[in-house]
Parts: sequence; C-alpha cells; structure tokens
Amino acid sequence: MKRLLLALLALSLLPACVTSPTGRAQLMLISPESAIVESKKAYLSTVSELDKENKLVDDPKLMDRVATITGRLVTVAKQKYPKSANWEWSVAIVDDPKTVNAWCMAGGRMAVYTGLFSELNLTDDEFAQIMGHEISHALANHTAERMSRAMATSLGIIAVSVAADNHGAAMLGAAAAAKVALELPNSRTAELEADNLGMRLATQAGYEPDAAVTLWQKMAKTGGSAPPEFLSTHPAPGNREAQLAAMIPEMRGLNPDGRLAPIAPVQIVR
Repeated sequence: MKRLLLALLALSLLPACVTSPTGRAQLMLISPESAIVESKKAYLSTVSELDKENKLVDDPKLMDRVATITGRLVTVAKQKYPKSANWEWSVAIVDDPKTVNAWCMAGGRMAVYTGLFSELNLTDDEFAQIMGHEISHALANHTAERMSRAMATSLGIIAVSVAADNHGAAMLGAAAAAKVALELPNSRTAELEADNLGMRLATQAGYEPDAAVTLWQKMAKTGGSAPPEFLSTHPAPGNREAQLAAMIPEMRGLNPDGRLAPIAPVQIVR
C-alpha cells in the first residue's frame, strides 16, 4: 500500500507543458483552466467575507475611475490574448486605507485596496501600470504556477507522512491551493515577466510607460521599516527601476500617439 501511494504521488507530480506569453516554459501540476475554476471559488469566498465586514467600496467616483482604467486594459488584453475574451472580468475595491495592494486571479478577478490611492496618491498612468502588471499575472498563468507550488509542497509533506505511516495526512486540494495562492509571492521570473507584459498592456491602452518608474519610486518610499504588502508579495531585484526605465523606449513604439483604448465592461463588485 505504501508503495502504491508513493507511486500515485509521483504520477501526480508529472508536470504539464505550458508556455508563457514570453515563451518561457512553465511546469504545472494544475492546468490554467482548473486554476480559473478554483480561483473563482476562492474569489467569491473572499468577496463574501469582505462584504460581511462592510469593506467593499461604493464610492461612485472611485468606482468609475477604477472601471475606466481597468476597462481600457481589459480591451487590450482581449485583443492580444483571445483566451481572456470570455473571462469574468471584475474588480472588488476594498476599503482598507492602510493596505497598499492589488491582485488579479486566474480568470480576470481582481481586487484593489484603497491604500494604493491614499498612501501613494496615484496618477491614472501609475494606476494603469499596477493593474496592467496584475492582469499580466493572470494572462501568463502565474496563478496556476503558484497553486502548483502550494500543491507540490503539500504532496512532499504527504510523501514523508506516508513513509512514516502517518495516515492522518491529507493532500492540499486545488480549491485550497487557490486560496493559498493569494498569499504566496510570485517568483522573480514571474515578476519580471509581468513587468514587461504589464507595461505593454498599459502603453497600448494609452497610458504613459514612464509611470512604471515613478510608481516604484513611490513604492520604495512607502512604509519605512514595514514595506507595503504589494512589495512583500512582489519580490524583485534592487535594480527594478533601472530595468523598467530601460524598457520605456520600446514601449513608446507600441503606441506613439498615446491613443486611449476603448473601455471594456468590467464589473465592480459591491
């Protein structure tokens, strides 16, 4: 029985071959399609908890700003990545003025914390860079990668437990992995990938690529000894600003006239 369980664990660790939009090979234990299904469950659960705590913003001005900027990015995402055309694009604006954070799960389900605006005094171009970056994580299947990491860790623990005859161990399933993926940081490789793809999205949507640099300058000045949550879940080399600045000339060529993209419908959760 022990050998059978270990064999099943080994089979479950056989990765699927997926390629990111930048051509990077991705090894996954869970498919991007499954990540979307499980992310929806995790997202609805998270939003329900926020609603019970009265933390969903209903300020019309802020809702319109978020929907307009995000909608332009979604228009470009749908054009460049047809697989996202049928995603349920939505944003929950969380009333938390001390939390500087945003995220996008597989399937286009996003959250924005009001601390981004109160702490950073964001311009529209800077906010577009944040959302372009987060949307790029979803387009590049980074949620599925983080879920796979969570499941791989759990499977490793179970293999040890099986070897020790600990029959009480239980495998972390896809649903739990989707919840855990919200807390796990992306790898540096995934961050640099999202930087590149996010700047492209924002520029093609009509926003200034220079804002990627000013955004990270603001981030670096925030929080003192306690960095904002956005930084703790977005690991990056210390020369990130220089890398972003180096990409600006190429980005400008993508939309030299700075033409604003049409606004796609994005549901603001409330």
